[in-house]
Amino acid sequence: MKTCHRFRRIKTGFEREIGFSQAHAERHAGRPAAKASAKYAISAKYRMAQALNRHVSHCPECG
Repeated sequence: MKTCHRFRRIKTGFEREIGFSQAHAERHAGRPAAKASAKYAISAKYRMAQALNRHVSHCPECG
């Protein structure tokens, strides 16, 4: 699938956010903050999927 620069920028931003949350969860394993970060990473993956789907459906270059 050919994608535009906006798609890649959106995806990169979410992947960075997810990576930060997962790394925080690993560093603080066993603490409540780790559990919160892990949940945040899961919800960020869901939000990324929604944002990318929305982008593809509206972008003439990606669609």
